[in-house]
Amino acid sequence: MQLRYSYRLYPTAGQRESLARAFGCVRVVFNDGLRARQEARENGLPYISDGDLSKQVITEAKKTTERAWLGEVSAVVLQQALADLNTAYRNFFASLSGKRKGPKVALPRYRSKKDNRQAIRFTRNARFTITAGGKLRLPKIGDIPVRWSRDLPAEPSSVTVVKDSAGRYFASFVIETTDEALPGRAQEVGIDLGLSHFAVLSDGRKVDNPRFLRKAERQLRKAQRNLSRKEKGSASRQKAKHAVAKAHAKVADARRDWAHKLSTAIVRDNQAVYVENLAVSGLGRTRLAKSVHDAGWSQFVGMLEYKAARYGRTFVKIDRWFPSSKMCSECGTLQESMPLNVRDWVCACGATHDRDINAALNVLAEGKRIVAAGRKPAAETRQEAETLNACGGDVRPPLAVADADEAGSLRGAA
Repeated sequence: MQLRYSYRLYPTAGQRESLARAFGCVRVVFNDGLRARQEARENGLPYISDGDLSKQVITEAKKTTERAWLGEVSAVVLQQALADLNTAYRNFFASLSGKRKGPKVALPRYRSKKDNRQAIRFTRNARFTITAGGKLRLPKIGDIPVRWSRDLPAEPSSVTVVKDSAGRYFASFVIETTDEALPGRAQEVGIDLGLSHFAVLSDGRKVDNPRFLRKAERQLRKAQRNLSRKEKGSASRQKAKHAVAKAHAKVADARRDWAHKLSTAIVRDNQAVYVENLAVSGLGRTRLAKSVHDAGWSQFVGMLEYKAARYGRTFVKIDRWFPSSKMCSECGTLQESMPLNVRDWVCACGATHDRDINAALNVLAEGKRIVAAGRKPAAETRQEAETLNACGGDVRPPLAVADADEAGSLRGAA
């Protein structure tokens, strides 16, 4: 399994200038390659191969006066820019032909120097190294100080230098890791995600929703109001814009750190984890959009999934249409309706249920049924862990032949 380990970088003024030059060269090469393929398509010419495109926008471009400055940066980062473009095209064609599952992928778009995120990637061919003093040595940039929060578990295969919207620099190392199976546990847990409580576990525990964005809204509102008062194009506006980005980055960092700690604790303490496959993109278009995005369900579920695969745990996503809230976890009776304002209810069998705990128990039972039926856990596959839903299964009942005596009307009859 490949994992990313990110560390904060603190480049000097000269190194920041060199990084900005590299960001600009990578952006220009990407845009030149995209433009060349678009013009070839408009003129009815064949699709430009990866090798020919590299010769055209890098090798030959360096010989011209307009692009001679491409030689000031490492050739590896320029090649990686074209590799990203080629990957974007392959994803588009695979999505167009139906080989790629999920939402449709659009054609690649031009990159802008005003993008909030700028990045360059160095592979082993670039011969980047970590010095004895703990600095990251990059070709044509220099030795950049790194804040090492932990040691790298193995030799990295590549490093991506990222500048985020808040002006911070990070080094993201790709590490090939081996599975580290944790000691077996007898516990299994079903998780019901929500907004009033972030997660309700089948063992009765309720995890409060931290609401990082909601708690920081006052500070964010103040920073945004200050930005709106600045004159466009002024230095003070850039400073205010940086303050807004920094405030948002602080919220995102806190949410990510909290999700990592919770997901690690759940995977460590349980042999199997079952969770609902929520339609977050759909819920993000409702009046609860801000609360849904503030919760960060997708990020949390993704962490559970890859950590379960890494540490030898079973992870299963339950079909989003599974009626976990309307079903009695004691007798299996399905209620006709269950409005959101109903938090406690009594089944006809006499069982009294807390809505969220009952849903978590049903998720646990459904997850066990799926595993018992032979579905593969997350440690073996990440895609087949989901039950069929509207993206993979039938959404309408199959066609059937009508009975001979079935009432009906002739085709074309009024």
